[in-house]
Amino acid sequence: MDAWWQCEVPYPFVPQEVLNAADSVRASLPNRYCDPKIAADLFEEVIDEFLLCDDLGLNVLAVEHHAGINSLLGANPLLVGILARQTRQVRILSLGTLISVRKDPVRVAEEYATADVISRGRLEIGFVKSGGTEMASSNANPVNNVERYWEAIDLIKKALSHHEGPFSWEGKHFTHRHVNIWPRPWQHPHPRMWSATGDPETAAEVGRRGMVHVLVLRGPEGTRRAYAAHRKARAEAGLPKVTTDNFAYAAFVYVGDTDEEGLRVGSKLLWFLHTSLKSAPQYSKFLPGSAPPQAAPSIYRTAPAGGAAPVSLVNAEKGVASAGQNAARLTSLTAEQATAQGIFFAGNPDTVYRQVMEFYDKVGGFGHLSLVGRSGFMTHAESEKSIRLFSKEVLPRLREIKPVIAD
Repeated sequence: MDAWWQCEVPYPFVPQEVLNAADSVRASLPNRYCDPKIAADLFEEVIDEFLLCDDLGLNVLAVEHHAGINSLLGANPLLVGILARQTRQVRILSLGTLISVRKDPVRVAEEYATADVISRGRLEIGFVKSGGTEMASSNANPVNNVERYWEAIDLIKKALSHHEGPFSWEGKHFTHRHVNIWPRPWQHPHPRMWSATGDPETAAEVGRRGMVHVLVLRGPEGTRRAYAAHRKARAEAGLPKVTTDNFAYAAFVYVGDTDEEGLRVGSKLLWFLHTSLKSAPQYSKFLPGSAPPQAAPSIYRTAPAGGAAPVSLVNAEKGVASAGQNAARLTSLTAEQATAQGIFFAGNPDTVYRQVMEFYDKVGGFGHLSLVGRSGFMTHAESEKSIRLFSKEVLPRLREIKPVIAD
């Protein structure tokens, strides 16, 4: 099993009274509350933490979000380029440029090819469907978002792998008369591709395409269901079975010297859930095209007490919650609840290893663990301590787990 460390570079230093009054901390919070000096210090610390991962052999992962306190990484290619040059041994996963809100997938392909060359073949490409606030901050149309997502992936894949001069692309959503990127990527035919999704329809498409399938904070039930949809789609398409190396899971992870320290310090990671998921309805619940037509009538119903949207809103017949509903459920979790629900692994090295393996068994296995390792008010020293303990005392044991056929 491989592991990938990530930090979204959150900005928690906004007065609580401002956060309480804001309709959303993503997309609409005025950037006058962002001090560039503090932001620069955060970037410096987090990049140093990525470089520490490189020293210790722990792979790194860069994300992208826009216009909010949950992440200052609005330009994923910038960080990926820095990591491509400054790291020397680990692999770099971009998870990733929000391709369905970018106007030009060919430019994204150029950015990825350049980073792959700079890193000398250590890049992995991850694709993420954009959320409601990302649509607003990118002036993107949410209608047909999923169609644009897959078409953009197809165009990027062809741009990276086509080496015989210009080709034209006449798609439903993208048109390019002349595609001929330089440089071509270091890896042939292109870097490995990932997709982060949990709903059965797109999980099935990830399976048919053979991409690495990553679930983010979905817990055992949602993760197992998505992996099953992935495998079922491959079987129905007559494709060979994949190994557990095709599956990944992302969770909050903190390793301390003791269980008490791991849970106490690691609890700071849950700031991301408690604060930065706050989004106004117009950015999510009422966004056109954000749910299947059959679910639209239920979207306008009042959510039950506690703020969690009813599962019936999306795909009720299968009992599957959407990403937005999943986010609503997460905003009030305690550390103990988060641990019980399989989205938070914390404690001493033995405890964290045991928690990961218990989750592994529940979902049928996976080959990649993404560690959301720093968030909220966690300090640089606290973050580095967890990276060192995980790399030296947990990662070697995880790497002993070899890929097996995923049944």
